[in-house]
Amino acid sequence: VGYGSGGLGIIDAATGDQLGEIELEGHPESFQLEKSGPRIFVNIPTSQKVAVVDREKRAMTTAWPTAGATANFPMALDETHHRLFVGFRKPAKLAVFDTESGKIVANLDSAGDADDIFYDSSRRRVYVSGGEGFLSIFEQTSPDNYTPMVKIPTAAGARTALFVPELNRLYLAVPHRGSQRAEVHVYEAQP
Repeated sequence: VGYGSGGLGIIDAATGDQLGEIELEGHPESFQLEKSGPRIFVNIPTSQKVAVVDREKRAMTTAWPTAGATANFPMALDETHHRLFVGFRKPAKLAVFDTESGKIVANLDSAGDADDIFYDSSRRRVYVSGGEGFLSIFEQTSPDNYTPMVKIPTAAGARTALFVPELNRLYLAVPHRGSQRAEVHVYEAQP
């Protein structure tokens, strides 16, 4: 669990007991856990870094700079190809990090006010939901190359999303604003 001014709490899911904590340089936003290794990748917007944590050692092992981009909030992991997708709000970008080297291998214009990113491994696509009122969709043509496919208009402030690969659907929460009703938009991923 990410919390406070800079930490990850380790919680026993069965009992709710806190088993430990890992100190960070700032408040953590999104984080992704490797399934085949001990690393946790953590967005820390206040330090403009992506922290790499070893969950067995319970310590940060390195941090990758964000190359001048700020407000790095959402992220997604393609563990098969060793790629980490990080969304930035200033400027509105999707950066792709190589998780072996920590280097940025792709940097693409994306939906503004990004809040969620999802990697669709079966279609090799990246979905970015942004509060400026768009979904950006990118095709992964190789681990280092991405092609913008489409920028779908949604609604202002609609940035919280959930992709359910088993259903091939992306759900987007649309807030009530002015005459816009609060609702959930459903998008079906196409082959």
